[in-house]
Amino acid sequence: MKDEGKKIEFTSHAEEKLGRLKEIGVTRRKILKTVRNPDKTVDGRYGRKIAQTLLREDIILRVVYEETEEKITIVTVYPGKRRRYE
Repeated sequence: MKDEGKKIEFTSHAEEKLGRLKEIGVTRRKILKTVRNPDKTVDGRYGRKIAQTLLREDIILRVVYEETEEKITIVTVYPGKRRRYE
């Protein structure tokens, strides 16, 4: 689990994606929970991390973020087919 006290920020792109994904059940709280307590974390490009958790039976939520000692920056968020990433 990530440091609970670490500040988490969303890029403007991540904020826009959140707005578009609300209709399938993606909330700010779900994103924060995914980053702090993911089902799985994998390495992404450019030193980023990707945290993922189950959104529905066949869909996972993937959260791409950058982490420094001071904060976590959510870069983007997107749903993916579970079978593709597990």
